[in-house]
Amino acid sequence: ILTLNAWIVLLLITSSTNGYDGSMMNGLQSLDQWKGYFNNPTGGKLGLLNAIQNIGSLAAYPIAPYVSDGLGRRPTIFIGAVIMCIATAVQTASQSVGMFIGARCLIGFGLTFAANSAPMLVTEIAYPTHRAPLTSTYNSLWYSGAIIAAWTTFGTFKINSTWAWRVPSALQALPSVLQVCLIWFCPESPRWMVSKGKDAQALKTLAYYHADGNEQDPLIRFEYEEIKAAIEFDREVAEKVGWVTLFATPGNRRRMRIIVALAFFSQWSGNGLVSYYLNKVFDGIGITNPTTQLLINGILQIWNMGWALLAAALVDKIGRRVLFLTSTVGMIIFYTLQTAMSGVFQKSSITVVAADGTSNIVGGNQGAAHSVIAFIFLYYAAYDIAFSPLIVSYTLEILPFHLRAKGFSVFNFAISLSLIFNQYVNPIALDALQWKYYVVYCCWLCFELVFLYFFLIETKNRSLEETAALFDGEDAVENVMGHALHDDKASVSHDEKAEA
Repeated sequence: ILTLNAWIVLLLITSSTNGYDGSMMNGLQSLDQWKGYFNNPTGGKLGLLNAIQNIGSLAAYPIAPYVSDGLGRRPTIFIGAVIMCIATAVQTASQSVGMFIGARCLIGFGLTFAANSAPMLVTEIAYPTHRAPLTSTYNSLWYSGAIIAAWTTFGTFKINSTWAWRVPSALQALPSVLQVCLIWFCPESPRWMVSKGKDAQALKTLAYYHADGNEQDPLIRFEYEEIKAAIEFDREVAEKVGWVTLFATPGNRRRMRIIVALAFFSQWSGNGLVSYYLNKVFDGIGITNPTTQLLINGILQIWNMGWALLAAALVDKIGRRVLFLTSTVGMIIFYTLQTAMSGVFQKSSITVVAADGTSNIVGGNQGAAHSVIAFIFLYYAAYDIAFSPLIVSYTLEILPFHLRAKGFSVFNFAISLSLIFNQYVNPIALDALQWKYYVVYCCWLCFELVFLYFFLIETKNRSLEETAALFDGEDAVENVMGHALHDDKASVSHDEKAEA
C-alpha cells in the first residue's frame, strides 16, 4: 500500500502544474521586468494572456476521454506531460507576446490530457478506505504548485533581466518531467483492464497493491467481483457510450446538473479575482508595492493548502454535503465583509492621475484596507474546506465507469469556459466598477447556497460502484452489490471444490 500511495503522489502533482500556472501569472503581473518586456498588457490583452491556457484546453476536451478510455490512463498522462514539457520550453524562450501566448495555449492543450486521466487513475487504483481522502487531495495540491510559483516569483523579482520571469516559466515543467520519466512504473487502472477484457491482469494488480499479492483475500475477491459486476451492468445500460449518453437517463441528467454546477461554482465564487488579479485587488486598497503584493500572495497559498489538505483528510468523517454547505455560508459572510471594507476604503481615499496617465490612491482608511486582507484569508479558508478538495473527487465518484472519462471531460470543459469568462471579464469589470463589482459575486454565492442545499447528494462511506449506482436508484445499488456477492461466493465455492 505504501508503494501504491507513492505512485499516487506522482499522479497528484498533475494538479500542481495547474496551480503553478495561475499563481505564476498572478506573480508576473507584479514584475516590472515582465510587464515591460510585454509592453504593459492591460484589459483585454491581459485577459487573453491569462485565458489562453484554458482556450488551449478546450481544443483537447473532445479528444482526451477517447484517449483515456482507448489507450489507458497511463499513456494519456504521458502524452499530456510530453506536450507540457515542450510548451514550457517555448514559454521560457519567448521573444514576443505572440510566442508567449502560443506556448500557454499549448500548455493548456497538454494539461487537458494529463488532468483528464490522472485523477481518474487515483480514484480507480487507491485502496478503498484511502480513496476519498487521496482523490480529494488531488485538487488540494493545486496550492502546492501555487506556493512554489508565488515564492519563486518573489525570489526572482529582484533579478534585473528577463530571467526574473523566465526562471518561474521554466520551473513549471518540473511535475511533467517527473511524470515523463516515471509514469510507466505506475500501475494501470484495474477497472480499465476489466473493461478491455484483461481480467487476470486486473486481479493481479488489485492483489499486489491491496493485499500483498494474495488473490484469494476476501477484500480483493469482493473488489474484483464488484468491478466486474458494475462494468457489466454499465454495458447492459449503454452498449454504445457517446456524449448523448451523459444526458440520456434521469440519473445521468442528475449527475450532469450537479457536475456542471460545481464546475462553474468553483470559479464563479469570487475566487477568480484573487487567483488571477490579486495585484488589482491590492491596488484598489492602496497596496501597490510589488514586494508586499508578492509576499502576501506567497503566504496566502500556504494558508490555502493547509485548509484544503485538512478538509481532504476529514471528507469521509464529516461528509460532502456538510462541507459544501458550510463552505458556501462562510464564503457569503466573508466576501460580503470584504466588499463592505473595500467600499469603505475607496470612499475614504482619493485617486490622483499623473501626467503619464498612471493613477495613484492617496489617503484611505488603513483599518479598512487591512480588514480586506484579513477577510480574503478567511474567505479562502471557507472556500478551501469544500471547493478545493471536493469538486474533483465528488465528480469522479458519482460517475459510473463507462461515463467517467467523458463526464469528467465535460466538468473540465465547464471549468475552462467559466475561467475564460472570468479572465476576460474580471480585469475590465474591476477597472470600470472597482469594489462594486464584488456585489455581483455576493449575490451569486447566495444562489449557490440554494442550489447546493436542494440538489447535492451525500455520498460518504460508499464504494465507487455503490456511489455511481446511487443516482440510478437503490435497485441499481442492490443489483451491483448482489452480483458482486453472488460472484464472490461462486468463486470461493469453485476454489474450494478445486482444492478438494
